Amino acid sequence: MLAALAQSRSEELETAMLALQKTQLQFIQAEKMSSLGQMVAGIAHEINNPANFIYGNLFHTETYLRQLLELINIYQQHYPKPVLAVQAKVESIELVFLREDLPKLLDSMQTGAKRIKNIVESLRNFSRLDEAQLKAVDIHEGLNSTLLILQNRISYAQNNRPEISVIKEYGNLPLVNCYPGQLNQVFFNILANAIDVLEEKLIDLKLKSSFTPLIRIRTTVHQIGWVSIQIFDNGSGIREEVQNKIYDPFFTTKPVGQGTGLGLSISYQIVVQTHGGRLNCISAKGQGTTFQIELPIDTLIHTSC
Repeated sequence: MLAALAQSRSEELETAMLALQKTQLQFIQAEKMSSLGQMVAGIAHEINNPANFIYGNLFHTETYLRQLLELINIYQQHYPKPVLAVQAKVESIELVFLREDLPKLLDSMQTGAKRIKNIVESLRNFSRLDEAQLKAVDIHEGLNSTLLILQNRISYAQNNRPEISVIKEYGNLPLVNCYPGQLNQVFFNILANAIDVLEEKLIDLKLKSSFTPLIRIRTTVHQIGWVSIQIFDNGSGIREEVQNKIYDPFFTTKPVGQGTGLGLSISYQIVVQTHGGRLNCISAKGQGTTFQIELPIDTLIHTSC
């Protein structure tokens, strides 16, 4: 009797300890993502001020320079043969080339400034990790923002590692009423895992040039009232026995110290429990992996049923 009681008590303590560890690590993960969001928001704010200054003044700069070029044209029409000093200066600065190249430089600067503005908007989008209210959002904005955060790992070439090719096959999605910050966390976890898998395959392969790492993101209206986000990587795939465990808390195939085993577990909770959606893994050894996220267009309706 005492042995059975002790065994029962031991099992209860073990269950409580596992629950405590799970809660603690989930809190750490949430804090880590929240800190990342705050850092990204701070960077976006710091970039935004000088970027707006540059972008706003480029319009006036272009106007002034075009007016000066027009003045030079009028001057040359009325004074086709200037004094020797003016002729010498025209030749030394290569005025003909300058007049052709300057508008191209301005266009290039405007393109760069617009790119910075788009990056800042994406950083602000991703930084909404701690938003606790349902919002109607563009899913593609969250995906693009997450890709931007991971861009360094996607394009980073170390030891001649090729850049990961990202193919976006975006459908015509409606706005989805969801928790955008939490979904960004799901996108981040799945895409970061895909990059890890591709890097591992590149290390394992002897002939790296024969393999092109690929991530494909496809979005569609899955059925009436639902959207689907498929994230595919052409990595080594996942064995069936491992697929049955990937959503278990603390389960990881990574070496000790390189993964908590909570990324997919938390992602599953966010998609299934918080949004009333579905998260499926479609994979086979050597065939790559697809994570399919299915979300109701209106989360409130499905989670309240």
